[in-house]
Amino acid sequence: MSDDDDDKLYIVLVSIHGLIRGHDLELGRDADTGGQTKYVVDLARALGVHPGVGRVDLLTRRIVDPRVSDDYAESVEPLDGNARIVRIEAGPAEYIPKEQLWDHLDTFTDNLVDYLKDESRQPDFIHSHYADAGYVGVRTANFLGVPLVHTGHSLGRDKRKRLLANGMSAADIERTYNMARRIRAEEELLANADLVITSTNNEIKEQYRLYNYYDPARKAVIPPGTNLAQFRPPEKGETFAFADQLTPFLRDPDKPLVLALSRPDERKNIAILLEAFGASEALREAANLLVIAGNRTAIRELDQGPEAVLTDLLLRLDQHGLYGRVALPKRHSADEVPDIYRLAAASGGVFINPALTEPFGLTLLEAAASGLPLVATENGGPVDIIANCDNGLLVDPLDADAIADALLTLLNDEDRRGQAVENGLHGVRKHYSWQAHADQYLERLAVLRGTHREPGAEQRPPATPGYRDRAIFSDLDQSLLGDPDSLPAFAGFLHDNERRVSFGIATGRTFGSALAVLRKYGLPRPDVLISGLGTRIHYRSVLTEDRAWTDHIDHDWSRARIERLFRDEPGLKLQPTDKQSEFKLSYFYDPDVGRPVNDLVATLHQHELNANVVTSFGQYIDIIPSRASKGQALRYVAARLDMPLERILVAGGSGADEDLMRGNTLAVVVANRHEEELSELVDVDRVFFSKRSHAAGILEAVDHYGFLELERLDARA
Repeated sequence: MSDDDDDKLYIVLVSIHGLIRGHDLELGRDADTGGQTKYVVDLARALGVHPGVGRVDLLTRRIVDPRVSDDYAESVEPLDGNARIVRIEAGPAEYIPKEQLWDHLDTFTDNLVDYLKDESRQPDFIHSHYADAGYVGVRTANFLGVPLVHTGHSLGRDKRKRLLANGMSAADIERTYNMARRIRAEEELLANADLVITSTNNEIKEQYRLYNYYDPARKAVIPPGTNLAQFRPPEKGETFAFADQLTPFLRDPDKPLVLALSRPDERKNIAILLEAFGASEALREAANLLVIAGNRTAIRELDQGPEAVLTDLLLRLDQHGLYGRVALPKRHSADEVPDIYRLAAASGGVFINPALTEPFGLTLLEAAASGLPLVATENGGPVDIIANCDNGLLVDPLDADAIADALLTLLNDEDRRGQAVENGLHGVRKHYSWQAHADQYLERLAVLRGTHREPGAEQRPPATPGYRDRAIFSDLDQSLLGDPDSLPAFAGFLHDNERRVSFGIATGRTFGSALAVLRKYGLPRPDVLISGLGTRIHYRSVLTEDRAWTDHIDHDWSRARIERLFRDEPGLKLQPTDKQSEFKLSYFYDPDVGRPVNDLVATLHQHELNANVVTSFGQYIDIIPSRASKGQALRYVAARLDMPLERILVAGGSGADEDLMRGNTLAVVVANRHEEELSELVDVDRVFFSKRSHAAGILEAVDHYGFLELERLDARA
């Protein structure tokens, strides 16, 4: 760095794991070489050419390994402008996974400090990426007395929940991922970082807010940039080879395309688009639907989740008779994605993201940069994108009619569509280019420049109660809902105690119905949603389903045989399709005509069919797997989250909640017109019958048990 550059910033970026180089990034080679590596290289390039920056060093680990390119052994690699990659020795020479790096991070820190000591000028900022670099960043920044900036990319608490949901045991997670060590490092760096940069407000709310050392004043939302050379509007007369793949599907291929592009994941909620097209003749006349949902050779060869999503799409297509109006191509390459966007834009189409929740929404930026107006979920990152760009409409992802109306608005109103397209092109360039990112980034750093701390004055997290060491689980209809006047107080209680109290729902409603009613009444999304009478379990943030639970309850379950057995049973009538699921067979029950419930159970046993029969309000019968129930699901979740039952308050209001409330939990039977169904619990220890109803009764139980004053547990990973 020359003397003329002394007034310009010197920034050190630290990103330790993965394979990082300035060309031909090996994205997807393994779990460590993904979006983060591209992000830090693109950030270094953008800062390296910025007039306010004199030098950028991207520090990573030097790797000498015949299994990988010699590029990763080069000590210094120039990037654009004043940026370069500098590789530091640490640990074994060969390439190893990030989970094996923890024991070598102190060596990396010492070698990094030695490197900086030999430089003619000390950095103005250290910017760490991911938890391992955060560990290094805390120690380096405190030693040098310079401000620390951090970007998490992903966080350990959230990943731990996902791994549990995917069937890994807590012991295996710890053994494989060093998760407790990672989370401790994240808590420490959040205590020390002067600035934490995230991509969306949703990331702060759903992930960082769950850590003990949470300070919103030190968070900044600066979304990543988009490659505007790759994603651009179609040129006049441009043709697209991918259009040939749509010919077998579409009766009238010249219609505008409604484009959805995502993984075949239930959380992406693609099926709602089939419902919207099926219910709206106007939408079917106005456009075709193009769904790009991963790649497949045969659906039956896919993993369970994608197979279920794509099978459901085909069944809904058939149900609504949408042949000739919906295209579901089997394959596409990454290189074809920009052309797919431009093909939809050239047709006069619209891009839609109907996900139940979307942490950021990179596809929305790519679509907008390609000249498409947007319709997107109102949950998560799209809120920020559409607010910044004013180029589309937000919708409730569970409301098919609202989705159809929003699409028709942009398809049929040429002026509004044209304005949305122009706004999108301008907004992406203004807010979501790498130049815009660098400008915002440096504006935030300017506030911190010169605020150096004394070396060694390391901050520590304050003594805080254990992280969410207690929980409240409630049914919806007969327990929580029913008294609208008490709901704001209950929601306020959860908000005020969100770091100490997890919130769970255990309901007979379907997954989608439960989410819809929670939204209707303005209640927060639960940390755990047990739906379908304990047949499905979802975890918060990205609504991850616990597939291990699904596999567990599938044991000895034969829905088809049970349905055939009771097909002509007097007093039983199947409820509508939307009340049924793979693991729940639901009937209307007329006790004046039908046999006693105990006789129905005996019939199941006589036919060697093992199942739970749940009755509600004397007029409904649900048959579910023997391993499933609200109570069994709750205990499974408690074991997964390592939370003692003695610190879980459960609220019920009807007979379907009985097994939820027996045992070591703290229980409350709220006052309502069905509480007599739980009268047998009146003499059971740890079951409180409240005088107040619904949500007010739950709050009464909080006071009765001294719930917030229960002995605190040690902070958990």
